[in-house]
Amino acid sequence: MELLSILALISVFVFSISAALSSIQKKYDMFGISFVTFVTAVGGGTVRDLLLGCHPLFWMENVWFVVSIMAGIGVTFVFKKRILFLKQTFFLFDTLGISLSAILGTQKAIDFGVSPFIAIFFGLVTAVFGGIIRDMMTNQIPLVFRKEIYASACLAGAFIYISLQYIGAPLWLLYGVPTVFIFAIRIISIKYKLSLPRVSL
Repeated sequence: MELLSILALISVFVFSISAALSSIQKKYDMFGISFVTFVTAVGGGTVRDLLLGCHPLFWMENVWFVVSIMAGIGVTFVFKKRILFLKQTFFLFDTLGISLSAILGTQKAIDFGVSPFIAIFFGLVTAVFGGIIRDMMTNQIPLVFRKEIYASACLAGAFIYISLQYIGAPLWLLYGVPTVFIFAIRIISIKYKLSLPRVSL
């Protein structure tokens, strides 16, 4: 299996855990948890594929994505009593999910012949749309619209990925540096309560 496919499966898996956690905390039933989790895990990639005209959609051509979602739900249920007590669990899984998705979405757009700068937008779409859907379905203000540094971290990470690819960086740098960057920016912004400036009337 290709490295990108493995990273995509990991991304779907961690998004599944974050969505399942959010749904359990809202006391949804099993169907509600499964539905929210599935839509969250594939939401960003589905929107990206539709915009790119990619058919079949990524999760339809590889059954392992569905298996990964089911595994994420299963892990969350088995360990829910432990991980629900860890306040940062949701944050960590969500951050890892957007970090990987931003890179994967950028690369897929490039594979479809999109210009590098527009590809960065597709990286953002892949990273945040699933979370937007999750938050709306669990009756929360989408995280991307709150004061935290979220979407901008994904854009910066995607830009770093494009830059490293341009200079021919080795794979461990190409995928590792943007992922760590996005992860670090999110952690720093939360710890020190950093945010982008707001516009007031």
